[in-house]
Amino acid sequence: MKSLRKYGPVVGVLLATLSACADENETSPSAGGNTTGATGGSGGTGGSGGTGGTSGDPDGGITLRPFTRPSAPGKGGVLFSASGESLALTGYPFPAVSADDAQIYDGWQIEFDRLLVTLDHIVLSANPDKDSGDQAKTDAVVARVDGPWAIDLHRDEPTNINGKSVGERAVPIAALTALSNGSPFATDGTRYAFGFDTVAATPLAMNVNLDAAGLADYADMVENTCAVLYVGTATFKGAAACNTAHQGWPMSVNFRLCFKTPTTYVNCQNPDNKGTPFPNEESQRGIAFDAHAAVMAQATFHTDHPFWDSVLHGSPAHFDQFAARVVGQEGGVPTVTLEHTQGVDYTAYKDALGGAIQWRYCAEPPTDTHPKLTGPMAFDPQSVPHATGNDPRTGLRDYYDFATYNQSTQGHLNADGLCFVRRNYDSPP
Repeated sequence: MKSLRKYGPVVGVLLATLSACADENETSPSAGGNTTGATGGSGGTGGSGGTGGTSGDPDGGITLRPFTRPSAPGKGGVLFSASGESLALTGYPFPAVSADDAQIYDGWQIEFDRLLVTLDHIVLSANPDKDSGDQAKTDAVVARVDGPWAIDLHRDEPTNINGKSVGERAVPIAALTALSNGSPFATDGTRYAFGFDTVAATPLAMNVNLDAAGLADYADMVENTCAVLYVGTATFKGAAACNTAHQGWPMSVNFRLCFKTPTTYVNCQNPDNKGTPFPNEESQRGIAFDAHAAVMAQATFHTDHPFWDSVLHGSPAHFDQFAARVVGQEGGVPTVTLEHTQGVDYTAYKDALGGAIQWRYCAEPPTDTHPKLTGPMAFDPQSVPHATGNDPRTGLRDYYDFATYNQSTQGHLNADGLCFVRRNYDSPP
């Protein structure tokens, strides 16, 4: 939903960064993670917010590694952070507060309880412009910091900082002040390629900001090898006239969406760059350092991607496809999981009772990405092939694969910088 996101100048971001980060060890090569020849800070135990996990049931019986907030990198350095944009905090109100706000167009209001992600392997490489036609190509890695970090993108704490878009908050996770060989970063306009990974949840992760409920869900992520987990509630808020064809559907649905999608985001474009990008790219690639200030590199996760109706970036978002899979369930508010969509034909979608579904709109969708989809619900894979047999490497087998494929593209740099996506699980290219 790029066209519906709000952007604006990030006034005072770095001032906020410096005040939010501790002042000690400013000359350390890194903080908040591990790098070649240096180790991030230590202290505390791996519980809520880095201060005390236990083996009891409330936190799922998992204890993560301790995390120390990164110190300010200072002039010529870089602070790494993670954000789910303002939408990770507010969810998706319906109706939208203003016409430009992102929303779920079939009338569902989404509220998140947790948005958990395991982030790892932040790298800077030489020569992001190595190949104008292949964003995946760079020269060698020249600096890196490793986690893994367990992060709840929904939690906004006093230690968070202003993010790259209006109303956005970011979680500081690491900082670097020099290349791996100890030399300073170039500040003459040289740009370094930026990349990062999402990985399967692991007990070896550092607990950046998970509380007891987050730890319990993270234990479930470890057991089920989730890289990303959405937990929350969707409530139908559309007008009565928009619900006439959906009598018997639940009006409220809890969701737990586990995405088993370890992914590498490579050589991201950077909206902070002001130079001319390559043809067919939106921004110049990479990060340029500043001799007079620290810069921020924010791993940004767009939360709308799993709800898209096509694989085109910025497609309208829907929730009917998830609610449909718990139609007919009794016993209170149902809970839908991604596994409920396994085996469901994404080109002829049906509810849990076998009924065909029509696209519905309780608000008019944007049409700058593709024309409005109408008639029977059929998701648009564009050029992504359908699977041959049951091999997920050859194409999409079902809606589970379709949603997973879209979710794996959600990693960006500094709000909206597109990255080359390298999926580290069985999927089509």
